[in-house]
Amino acid sequence: MEECIFCKIANKAIPAKVVYESENVTAFRDINPQAPVHILVVPKKHYESMNDLDDILLAGELLNAVKETAKKLGIQEYRTVINTGKSAGQEVFHLHIHILAGRDMKWPPG
Repeated sequence: MEECIFCKIANKAIPAKVVYESENVTAFRDINPQAPVHILVVPKKHYESMNDLDDILLAGELLNAVKETAKKLGIQEYRTVINTGKSAGQEVFHLHIHILAGRDMKWPPG
């Protein structure tokens, strides 16, 4: 999708602080971090949300990218979040997994 900011980042059309990359996945630092460490893991191919992901191998690759990104950053404890849909908090409609770390995570947040 041409106008999707995460597609542009994943395909290097706009710069980002990339921390992990594979053939199908890119992980980069969030520009509006909600924790000391806030990374977004995205597929390079556009999927609007988790509801649209029909590739089980890519799903596994995304989860592996989370693990490899955390390992690369030396993080052993972290939260992962996937928001699916506007009412669930999804703001950018390109599937992405948040990795949050560096502070205590409470539930409910606040």
